[in-house]
Amino acid sequence: MGKFIWGLIIGVILIPVAAAVYFAGGFAPAAVNDPPFPFERVIAGTALHARIARSAPKRELSSFTTANIVDGADVYRHHCVGCHGLPDMQRNRPEPKMYPDPPKLFTPDGYVTDDPVGVTYWKVKNGIRMTAMPTFQNVLNEQQMWDVAALLASADKLPPDAVQTLKQPLFPPPPPAANGKPAEPSGDATKGNHPASRR
Repeated sequence: MGKFIWGLIIGVILIPVAAAVYFAGGFAPAAVNDPPFPFERVIAGTALHARIARSAPKRELSSFTTANIVDGADVYRHHCVGCHGLPDMQRNRPEPKMYPDPPKLFTPDGYVTDDPVGVTYWKVKNGIRMTAMPTFQNVLNEQQMWDVAALLASADKLPPDAVQTLKQPLFPPPPPAANGKPAEPSGDATKGNHPASRR
């Protein structure tokens, strides 16, 4: 019995000390390319799914119109493309790596079409800790968050108008001037009032 108690005491002391050395000594994975903790994905995923199951609102995809989905496409185009990509987007250059990698939501591997709309809405609204997924609660209004959730729930069967919206350039080129030539840049630099022109 005495050996068991001593073993218990040593275990209670050694485990926190070993953990402190592991973290304070710089051995824990912190860089994006580091291997994950043992069971990291299981533990984090279980906690996330439990929280969402408890908190996500309920709403049927059938309650959204095509116009809602098209509006969601416009919201997505302005706020989500950089991390989550577009349909048929070709990547011809290296991209910064994140951990965990954000899913490409218009690919079969990244579809969230099996998730209830309320689950995706919850993720858009609240974000996910310890990932690059931010909260959009202070950026988008309620309708915009629901619309983009409806868009993603329909990612494998998008209406044509939503596809066209997603294809629109985020920064369209400026219209040509009246003489057909590209418009001159506006501002002080063209008037000789730029600080550099006064030197």
